[in-house]
Amino acid sequence: MLDDLAPTALPRLLRRTVWSALVLGTAGFVVAVLITPLAGLGEALGVVLAILNLRQTDRQIAHMEVRAAGEGDPNVKALRRQLRPKVLGRLAIVTVVVFAALFLSKPLGLGIVAGLIIYYVVFVLNVYGVVANQRGLD
Repeated sequence: MLDDLAPTALPRLLRRTVWSALVLGTAGFVVAVLITPLAGLGEALGVVLAILNLRQTDRQIAHMEVRAAGEGDPNVKALRRQLRPKVLGRLAIVTVVVFAALFLSKPLGLGIVAGLIIYYVVFVLNVYGVVANQRGLD
């Protein structure tokens, strides 16, 4: 689906996703704090982890595109091969953080999972909305 995205739409999409996730994350934080303060803290940490993860991925993609453009014709498969271990490494780090938090405190760990879910659901919905708009499927 992201292949259908116009290159100029990505920064706007990421900005809208971050703001939407922060708004929903704030609402989720309030609800989670009413349940238990650790769940609220975890929910906030989950949203922040997701934002940092996507920003770092975006930064790495931009860096690789600039480097590939300087070398001539960029090979998309080679770029993906270079990016894959970095993305998987960050995913592993986030997974370890979630399991460690679950081990320390179930409300904290579940809050982190809820924050991650909020962010990625907002991201997928925003991507769908932009792609649908570009295809005229509103």
